Amino acid sequence: MTFHGKGVRLAAAILYFALVASHATPTDGGGASSEKMERARVAFTHALPDLDGRHLKATVVEVTYGPGESSNPHSHPCAVIGYVLEGALRTQVKGELEAVYRAGESFYEAANSVHQVSANASETDRARFIAYFVCDHDGPLSVDAQTSGPAGGR
Repeated sequence: MTFHGKGVRLAAAILYFALVASHATPTDGGGASSEKMERARVAFTHALPDLDGRHLKATVVEVTYGPGESSNPHSHPCAVIGYVLEGALRTQVKGELEAVYRAGESFYEAANSVHQVSANASETDRARFIAYFVCDHDGPLSVDAQTSGPAGGR
C-alpha cells in the first residue's frame, strides 16, 4: 500500500469517527449518575476501495425524504457510507436484496453501484440520513441510472 492509500484510509476513518461522535448524546448534567454515557461508538466499518489520494475529497450530505417520498434510480461515482438519523430508509442496490435501515443504522454502497430503490419506508413520518461520500476525483455525487457507467466500474 502506498503512503497515499494509508493517508486516504486514515483521513476517511477520522472524518467518519468525527461524524459519529458529533451524534453522541452527552449526559444531561442534572446530577450524579451511576451509569456512564457512551460518548462514541463504532456505528459501522467497511473497507474502502483503493484511492490514489491526490484528489481526495470527503462530502457529507444530509438527505430528507418526506412521508412516502423516494428518488429515481441513480448511481454514485464515489463510495457512500450512509447513517440514518431519523425514521426508516428503504434501499436496494442492483444485485442485492432490498433492505430497511432505521435510525442509528449504517449502510455502504460501492462506487458506481446502481441504487434502484432509495425511499422513505413510512407513509406517515419523514426519514433523514447522512450520506458520506469518499471521492478521489471531481464530478457529480449522483448521476441518473440511465447515464451512469456499469456497476462496479470506474
